[in-house]
Amino acid sequence: MVTIPQVVEKIISTQPFLAEALAEGLINISSLARKIHSKVEVGVGKSVKIGAVIMALNRLAPNLKVNINPSLREMITNVGDIIVRSHLVDYTFKNSKTLIEKHTDLLKNVGPNQEFFYTMVQGVFESNLVVSKSLQDKIDEIFGDEELIYKSENLSSATLKLPINNSGQLGFYYFILKNIAWAGINITEVISTTNEFTIVVHDDDIDKTFSVLKNMSNSQGLQL
Repeated sequence: MVTIPQVVEKIISTQPFLAEALAEGLINISSLARKIHSKVEVGVGKSVKIGAVIMALNRLAPNLKVNINPSLREMITNVGDIIVRSHLVDYTFKNSKTLIEKHTDLLKNVGPNQEFFYTMVQGVFESNLVVSKSLQDKIDEIFGDEELIYKSENLSSATLKLPINNSGQLGFYYFILKNIAWAGINITEVISTTNEFTIVVHDDDIDKTFSVLKNMSNSQGLQL
C-alpha cells in the first residue's frame, strides 16, 4: 500500500527546483501542502487531511539537503576562467533580407583583430549585436539603413568557460542566473555557446557580477 510520505516524496522529487527551495526553507509548508493536496489524494487513492501532508513535508525537508544536486555541485566547482570585457554596446535590429550582409561587411572591416568583442545572435524576428564601443562608428555607418529596435551603452560582460558536459546537467544555468539575481544584478543580455556562457550587465554591476561568479566554486554563502 502506498503511503502519504511516499507519494509526497515522489511529487517533490520530480520537481528539483521545488525540492531545492523546500530544503533551503524558502517555501511555506502549509501553502505547499495545499498546492499538492489533490495530487497526494490521487496518489494514495483516498481522502487525505492537509495536516498529514504538512507532516510528510516537514519530515522530508531535512533529508533533501543531503540528496540535492551532488553532480551540479561538482560541476560548479569545475567552472573555468572568467573573462571580463568592458566598454560594450548592445544593439537590436529588426531582421531583414540585408542584415546578414551587413554583418559580413562589418566583419570584413574588423578583420582578424581579436581585441574586439563581437557577438551576434539571430532570432526569429530580430537580431542582437553586442560589440566593443570602439566599433560603434562602424556599426552606425554600416547598419545605418537597418531598423534599430534597441541600443544600450555603458555595458560590460563576464564570460564563463564551462565544463564540457554542462549541457547534460539539469539546473546548471538556473544555478548561475539565480545567484546573479539574488545579488540584485540586472542582466542586460545572455549569450551562450556550447562551452561558454556570457552575461552582459551595466558597468556599475560588473564588479559584483565577477565576485558572484568567482565564488561559485565555493558554495559557502551561495544557494545551491
